[in-house]
Amino acid sequence: MNKYTELKSKHQKEVDAFPFGFAFNQKQFDEMMIKWGLKPTDIREILSIGGGGYVRRDDAKAMNEMFDRHEAERKAAMQDDEYLYQMFNYELGNHEYSYTQDLTDTLEAVGLTMNEINADPRMADALKRAIAVQED
Repeated sequence: MNKYTELKSKHQKEVDAFPFGFAFNQKQFDEMMIKWGLKPTDIREILSIGGGGYVRRDDAKAMNEMFDRHEAERKAAMQDDEYLYQMFNYELGNHEYSYTQDLTDTLEAVGLTMNEINADPRMADALKRAIAVQED
């Protein structure tokens, strides 16, 4: 059982189920609006989330609450040393650390900086153990 990938999967399923809309041209925009029961001119009823993504204004609070809860769950999970190790090990492998020897993408994926990791002996140890496994 990998605690990190389980939480990551749980969060992804929730995001996938959320009523986001995406449109990269006018036809897609019109179709998205109609799917939501809106006229394409009802632009005051939606909010852009960037990258061609939209939510209905009525869903914005629920979206923010979902993302805030995800962040709180990730932070709570990071209190578990095994979770930390599995998190680093997974992301190091996912970003081909054994080939690149570059932590940049791994750190970005877990939302941490080296300063934050070095300031927390548990995190530093988990990263060190995960790097050792990747280098074997």
